[in-house]
Amino acid sequence: MSPRDSLTQELREQARQLLEDGRVDCVIGYEAGPRGGARPAFIYNPAEADRLIWGPDCVHNLTTYLHDKKKPRKRGKEPPRVAVVVKPCDSRTLNVLLAERQIERERVYLIGVACEGVVDKDGRPAAKCGRCTDRTPVVYDVLLGEPPEAIPAEDDWADLACVEDMAPAERLAFWLREFDRCIRCYACRQVCPGCYCTTCMFERDDGLWVDIGLELPGKHIFHLGRALHLAGRCVECDECERVCPMGLPLSLLNRCLVREMEALYGHRAGREETLTPLLFELDEKGSPI
Repeated sequence: MSPRDSLTQELREQARQLLEDGRVDCVIGYEAGPRGGARPAFIYNPAEADRLIWGPDCVHNLTTYLHDKKKPRKRGKEPPRVAVVVKPCDSRTLNVLLAERQIERERVYLIGVACEGVVDKDGRPAAKCGRCTDRTPVVYDVLLGEPPEAIPAEDDWADLACVEDMAPAERLAFWLREFDRCIRCYACRQVCPGCYCTTCMFERDDGLWVDIGLELPGKHIFHLGRALHLAGRCVECDECERVCPMGLPLSLLNRCLVREMEALYGHRAGREETLTPLLFELDEKGSPI
């Protein structure tokens, strides 16, 4: 049995046991897609645990399903108990959501999976995995698989050089060209586990500063505003870039702010269960920094 098949079998047995014991109401994992690859799976019955799989095609950050963005839970209604499969980068999201009190830790069972990296749409190793040194989730209840040896990245920010080597005017022109291709489908926002507002400020029809039109200024503000909202909160899962139908290089924008947060505060989102210091840290005068 290959390591991949062994992990799949472990995952199925773990999910089946959790559901049979009544410890969770649902297991969120991955199943084979109808056209190959993997897609999110929601398992409610122990007999369906054999649908679960694990492999390099399991790219989705499943933690985005832990909060319902469209139908917030009614006051007084008890949330379901859920088990969710998490890779190392996904697990950092849990720490962000826990710090922001978006989920209750006792109602989430984390099935951590030792990760050797995932693949992109073309079946090649995902770019984010080439600079990642995490092979074990930072938080989990059970760990499946043996953590492979992590190879430290020589230059963690080399991916930003293609933009930062440009002159300021050239860089601005680059981003305006990219933003102009945006069709405001909001796929990046919907897939992001850090975007969970019931009413998004970028989709209001009564905004004084931001509208919902397709003109370039509105698209420009949407992407810059979303990036700033994620400053100190983005875990670099790159789901936004993966689902973008226009292929916008959104990871470059987010990682520019990730680097600034680490340089200014020594903060990398999700490494620990802490709030972003950009919004919540105060100086000696009591004013937000």
